[in-house]
Amino acid sequence: MKTRKAVLLLLPAVLAGCVGVQISAERQARNALHQLSAHFPATNDQPDLQKSLTDASLTNFVRFALLNQPRVRAAYFDWAATVERITVARSLPDPQLMFESDIADTVMTVMPGFMQMIPGPGKLNAAARVAAAESQAKYHAFESAVLQTAFDVKRIYFELWLVEEKIKINRETLVLLANLEHSARAQNAVGKATLRDVYRAQTERDQLATELADLADSRQALLAQFKGALGLTREQPDPPVPAGFEPTPLDLNADDLLDTAFARNPRLRAMQAEVRLAEANIALAHKSKVPDFSLGLMADAKASPMMFRPLAGMTLPVWRDKIAAQIAAAQAEKHTAEARLTSEQIMLAVDFAMKSYEYREATRALALLQDRLLPKARQSLELARAGYRTGQIELAGLIDAERALLNFRLSEVEARARREIVLAELSLLIAGVPPPGAPVLAGPHDVSKRSPDRSGKSEP
Repeated sequence: MKTRKAVLLLLPAVLAGCVGVQISAERQARNALHQLSAHFPATNDQPDLQKSLTDASLTNFVRFALLNQPRVRAAYFDWAATVERITVARSLPDPQLMFESDIADTVMTVMPGFMQMIPGPGKLNAAARVAAAESQAKYHAFESAVLQTAFDVKRIYFELWLVEEKIKINRETLVLLANLEHSARAQNAVGKATLRDVYRAQTERDQLATELADLADSRQALLAQFKGALGLTREQPDPPVPAGFEPTPLDLNADDLLDTAFARNPRLRAMQAEVRLAEANIALAHKSKVPDFSLGLMADAKASPMMFRPLAGMTLPVWRDKIAAQIAAAQAEKHTAEARLTSEQIMLAVDFAMKSYEYREATRALALLQDRLLPKARQSLELARAGYRTGQIELAGLIDAERALLNFRLSEVEARARREIVLAELSLLIAGVPPPGAPVLAGPHDVSKRSPDRSGKSEP
């Protein structure tokens, strides 16, 4: 009797210690999660602003944002949850403890036992592959959040630099206009100029002062956007202002960069993962033809000798129309995923062509301004100043020359900023090249042993 009780008491403890067998896709996903888990601890602690931004460089700003931005953390934990669901999908259902008793005037039998449901052959593996493919798609969504955050920081950084440069140029021009107004007043006092020249100088100065106030106002709005891009809340201190301009070191080779985009673009890789997910769902749908089994055992604790009652059961997948509908729905989902992948490939090529054109256009505009227009505008201004001092031209001509140089200088910094933003978009959002120190996997993270080519088909 003691032996019987010991067996019945130890059985739940033994079952409670069971651990399933990992599949290869699960091991790969868990290894990937382990590599990145140190960057995203499961707490709300945020990196220290002062320690992380010891120098206000663009690299430090980007690195800080990638670890502090809530959007990135949300995408990471969303992916982490799907990794855990692979284990759930490949595990057997929980066994059931059972109890049966025959009672007449007294308890005749006491029969505890357990029952285990066993899915049909291949079903758990197929379900695990579905979960693994979903995890792969979620990883690429996380990678997209990382790259989008890096781009947002870079874009606002260059826009801030543009505003700072415009403010500096306008302030310099404002000093020159003040000097021109003073000179016009002096010449008017001795009868060499009219009040019209003084009013023209005042009008130009007032317009420029208004533009300067607008720029200063927009700077505050950009600083608020910059704080948001870094993932800082309203209660947290403001980040330091960027220290200076850091150009993007990117040698733009259109063919190489397009190949990189088709290999690394996270949106494209997410679509490829969705195709694999649809394929896994088709395999799982076909497994619905396979019956499931249940096995159990009950023991009569009162009988001597102890009596055992084995139990067995099997599902009957007889609803053929239901099985056919499941397979057809999974196949339709695959066609949808393949069409979306093709559409994304087309859009990627179009986006790349447009951004490459914008880069070349900004580069040509920058070269024109730096090599030809700005030198000529400076020479024209010097000639206008000399002519005004000798009375050969009026103040209006000198102000026009000042305004032309101002506009060319502003166009030059706008072209530089626009080119840098396009380069950032090409490298981050289109090519999918992560910035240094980004919390992403160093190489491609693929659950499947196959890699889709540009047509969306899988190669062995």
